[in-house]
Amino acid sequence: MATPSKSLVKYDRPALVSKKPAEGSGEPTCPTDAPRQEVQEILNRTFPPREWMEEDQVWRQQVSSAPFTTANVVRLKELLDRKLLQSRARETGLCPERRELYSQCLDELIRMVTIQCAERGLLLLRVRDDIQGTFAAYQTLYESGMSFGVRKMLQAELDQIYSRQNSSEMEKEKQSLRKRVKELRADIEAAKESNDERRRVKKEEREEEIEMLKSLNQQLKSQLEGMLSA
Repeated sequence: MATPSKSLVKYDRPALVSKKPAEGSGEPTCPTDAPRQEVQEILNRTFPPREWMEEDQVWRQQVSSAPFTTANVVRLKELLDRKLLQSRARETGLCPERRELYSQCLDELIRMVTIQCAERGLLLLRVRDDIQGTFAAYQTLYESGMSFGVRKMLQAELDQIYSRQNSSEMEKEKQSLRKRVKELRADIEAAKESNDERRRVKKEEREEEIEMLKSLNQQLKSQLEGMLSA
């Protein structure tokens, strides 16, 4: 495990963890300092000590139980502002860097309050956990909303693609139908012209036949009159 990163929460100096359980670990505490030992135990339950491996040795670092002063609070504010600038955290909106730094700052304030009054510190810890749970719930809703929005956007894009494809296919079909209509109109016009031509030819043939019959009738009439007059 790598060395833990620096935090706004104040920790004691790292201590080498002993291989023998009887020797204990961390910084020794004076038996006569029972109140501070009790506070340290509460802090260790609230903020579990950090452990890491370095050069085949296990190091352990627990939260400091040293009393704080007003200067420590002022320094905490200055350190928070500096880290916000260094991390280029956004002032508004969702920002993981800003959230992490403010979370560390709140943990440090809870540590200070716990040293002064353990009950008050535990109450603040309870409030912090509830806020974090609420934030996690809102984050889950936000991520679900974002996923839903992305799915709807992709679906809308797919619908537009399908719509364009359908529109293109419909346009091709329309052009094909228009071409077919033109062909049918041309066929109808050609059939009409052919039918008119046949009618004209038949009419001429009938007129010729009528004229021939009239001429033949006149000849027969003339012959019959000649025979009657003889």
